Amino acid sequence: MTVSGSGSAPSPERLAGGGSSVSVIVATAIVVADMIGVGVFTSLGFQVKDIPSGFAILLLWTIGGVVALCGVFSYSELGAMFPRSSGEYNFLTRAFHPAFGFLAGWVSATVGFAAPVALAAMAFGEYGRSVFPGAPPLALAMGLVWAVSIVQLCGVKHSSTFQLIATILKVVLIVAFLIAGFVIGTAQPVSFAPSQADFAHIASAPFAIGLVFVMYSFSGWNAATYIIGEMRLPQQNLPRALLAGTLIVLVLYVALNAVFLHTTPIDKLSGQIDVARIAGTYMFGDIGGRIVSAMICIGLISSISAMMWIGPRVMMTMGEDIPALRIFARKSVNGAPAYAILFQLAVAGLLLFTRSFEAVLDFIQFGLLFCSFFTVLGVVKLRITQPDLPRPYRAWGYPITPVVFLLVTGFMMYYLLLERPLQSSLGVLIMISGLLIYAVFRKRPGQPAASASPGHE
Repeated sequence: MTVSGSGSAPSPERLAGGGSSVSVIVATAIVVADMIGVGVFTSLGFQVKDIPSGFAILLLWTIGGVVALCGVFSYSELGAMFPRSSGEYNFLTRAFHPAFGFLAGWVSATVGFAAPVALAAMAFGEYGRSVFPGAPPLALAMGLVWAVSIVQLCGVKHSSTFQLIATILKVVLIVAFLIAGFVIGTAQPVSFAPSQADFAHIASAPFAIGLVFVMYSFSGWNAATYIIGEMRLPQQNLPRALLAGTLIVLVLYVALNAVFLHTTPIDKLSGQIDVARIAGTYMFGDIGGRIVSAMICIGLISSISAMMWIGPRVMMTMGEDIPALRIFARKSVNGAPAYAILFQLAVAGLLLFTRSFEAVLDFIQFGLLFCSFFTVLGVVKLRITQPDLPRPYRAWGYPITPVVFLLVTGFMMYYLLLERPLQSSLGVLIMISGLLIYAVFRKRPGQPAASASPGHE
């Protein structure tokens, strides 16, 4: 997507036409890479503490994947209707109001991606100590973020190649780990078949709360919507990339949890955070911890690469619409939004040095869920208010799939308000600050509108 310089929203024809270079395979790789972080390797220990059932645990992760797929169908409809990079910024602008879109864009562009990048980088540093004994975690973390940023600054072509190779390597290592677990692992007395006791587990509060954390592990299923403007034939390929990526991750997540339970006694996993290392030790002996740490480190490279690619596209698109932010819409000769990438690099680096990324993540979780909730609600709104808008892709299972997503996301927001009222309230304040900044930055009378109305192209 080229920057017009006029500040008006590019037309769908220009967005979907020549100059777009991201294939459906690379877009799928971005989805897979963004979804698979450290969550699936750390959360099982807290789940089996209250749900000591193989069937119930696998069902929990399956339900999480199904809910993510419900979100995929709605985002695919909006992405095919409005093929422009930036995710919720674009969708909420079109479905509701530019101010609502800016609110979502503000959260994403400032800390929504920088904080997860910092967290993943710090995890890379901690796991990296097992691979490189004596290496300072912060140095490893900063080195990786800088290296990935340099790749992103080299342009979409190099970013695509790097992302594809890193993600394929990640998936291959996970599949190898799965095969090793079932082939050489010592089987534990755990059953994956349903039993009478499972109904009580599934209907329990720990199961519902466990779903909240499973959904966090599935976050990132919408990753390709942030680079729609760089995709080939986005109306066709966006739904394919989101669906394929989410299905791949769903299968890997269920299989990983099955391997952890198959190879490791439940009492050894219960309450532990490093379940992958524990399982690796049972599978490979004393060297197992280092093998798993190396696997997670390599996997985190692709995750950070995906977030350093898609995050700056939000600020880039906002820069196309808002004169005060236009510097972030500028691209290098290689087509990379250099200033937007450097901005995210600076914020991620600051969060790493101050070790404040965990607090920031607590603050923004509610806001990110809030934006996803209203994005899916926007599909319902547009179906009712503008049924004649062209829809190259229509959400599968409508209206059931959007309703399922809205109910689960609504429950997650309710849970956060109940369990973390202070953090959630601060998250709301961050969003409100976005509205105040929008009031200052928005275009003055007489300038082109910041965004087209929902039905106008």
